[in-house]
Amino acid sequence: MLIVEDDDGFRETCAQWMARKGHAVEQAVNGQEALHCCDQRQFDVAIVDMNMPGLSGLELLERLKTANIDTEVIILTGEGSIETAVQAMKLGACDYLTKPFPLAELEQRCQMAYDRGRLQKENRRLKVVIDRTRLETQMVSECPQMKDVLRLIERAGPTDKTVLIQGESGTGKELVARALQRCSDRADKAFVTINCAALPEQLVESELFGHEKGAFTGATGTSEGLFEVADAGTLFIDEIGELPLALQPKLLRVLEDGSLRRVGSHKERRVDARILVATNRDLGEEVKAGRFREDLYYRISVMTVMLPPLRERSGDVPLLIERFLGIDWEIEPEARHVLEGYDWPGNIRQLINAIERAKIMADDQTITLEDLPQELADAPPKLPRSDSGDVQMLDAIERSHIMDVLNQQHGNKARTARALGIHRRKLYRLLERYDIQFDDG
Repeated sequence: MLIVEDDDGFRETCAQWMARKGHAVEQAVNGQEALHCCDQRQFDVAIVDMNMPGLSGLELLERLKTANIDTEVIILTGEGSIETAVQAMKLGACDYLTKPFPLAELEQRCQMAYDRGRLQKENRRLKVVIDRTRLETQMVSECPQMKDVLRLIERAGPTDKTVLIQGESGTGKELVARALQRCSDRADKAFVTINCAALPEQLVESELFGHEKGAFTGATGTSEGLFEVADAGTLFIDEIGELPLALQPKLLRVLEDGSLRRVGSHKERRVDARILVATNRDLGEEVKAGRFREDLYYRISVMTVMLPPLRERSGDVPLLIERFLGIDWEIEPEARHVLEGYDWPGNIRQLINAIERAKIMADDQTITLEDLPQELADAPPKLPRSDSGDVQMLDAIERSHIMDVLNQQHGNKARTARALGIHRRKLYRLLERYDIQFDDG
């Protein structure tokens, strides 16, 4: 807090009392010195004497509000100055005290002002969070690799440590970040996200650190950055490998001591946000290439979660199909076979999109092979491994497998396509490719 009072003895007494009660206190002897202090750092509460030589308490209050300095102000008045105190309240002061008063009451009023300020900040942050919040989806998995991930989340979640989440695009890195937040003491606080790859380089700094009015063309007002929005909560920085090299020292400083400066400001601010980061890049290789700072890499990689791609999560695709299919929906065996046999280069995100697309195309809430995206229907069928262990050409294996299924289905191409889990058009193309002559049975 900041105590602005020209009476040296009274100011020192108030400062000593507050310091003994555990508050961080700075002092200013007049309004001009108070403005200088507020320009250098942020104060949650300022105690301002109404009657001071030079810049009065009212004038100081007006200057603070004009400069958008976010500080709760308590005005100190003398007897018979109630009218002036009311005027101060209209100008934005949150409270006033008439001298003389017990110091215990001053501390109580300061605590109330601090709580009021925190509540207002939380309300502003929640408005931003509401715009940024996405529907949460709980992770489901039976594969050993993902069970290791879930165990790490249980251990790392309750800490305040920075966690690096690595994995291909679409593997669910944001879901892991949200799971970490739900396991933490900040579960009921803001969860704020930013994707460094989704913003132009020149906007990333302003988005993360905020800016002052006039800091750059188009900055028509003062804006909090996402670090401030996430204060007391969690900030998830996705695609951190795309963070411009020039901004990496600023991020390192926030990670080390919570301090930052808005664009266009030299005032130091402090935040207490838990930082989670994610990337689909190999940051070790990025460090070697000079595109990522080595000290920042070591700072964020103390705890690392490695997410396996969906093609390596044996048995998870059926679980995910049921999860994203939802109630009152069915899927034909041929369509399910294609979904379970596909390699999913886009991982879970691609699977979700494929199912959502199929739901739009489906009739009677039943997904068929024809409802799936074309790239899935045209994908080669998943073939059994050769028992002999001999190395064979893939084309020979595929041709042999198709011939076997055709024989099993007595040449019926419709049943053969269903058994292979492919569209009939795809079967005809394969028959032509391998010059397989077979009449319908």
